[in-house]
Amino acid sequence: MLAETICSAVSAAGLGIAAVTAYRKRFLTATRIAAYSLIPIGLVLTGVVQWVTDIAFQPSVWLGFGLLGVAWLLFMTTRAIERRGVGTRKERKAAAQAAQSGAVAPAASVPSLGSGVPADRPQTKPKQKQEAGAPGEDFSDIEAILKKHGI
Repeated sequence: MLAETICSAVSAAGLGIAAVTAYRKRFLTATRIAAYSLIPIGLVLTGVVQWVTDIAFQPSVWLGFGLLGVAWLLFMTTRAIERRGVGTRKERKAAAQAAQSGAVAPAASVPSLGSGVPADRPQTKPKQKQEAGAPGEDFSDIEAILKKHGI
């Protein structure tokens, strides 16, 4: 009941300000002020204000929001761990055994649900930089620019 009274008072004050603004021949501004001042009373009449006050003052609703926050935190934590590429216990054990024997760990045929990288992903080799003066370098475009500027 208090929220409805406050919204009605805000709307009435806004409409009064809009009337004074219109009296000063600023009709566009007065129309905008009137539009903004009608929003609170419209929210009261549609029942949105009652719905918000019912939600805001119930402890069970806040408990629900807290549980949703915990669930979101758990999802984000598992996603962060997954991105680090920790892998499953089987994969770590196989890698440790391979490291002890000096051999390369075999790639899993099926990627685990926890790994972010597919097992059949091809390994990319870094591009080799060409040394200065190596054959195959093409300076024709640079020469054209220098000739254009008379150098």
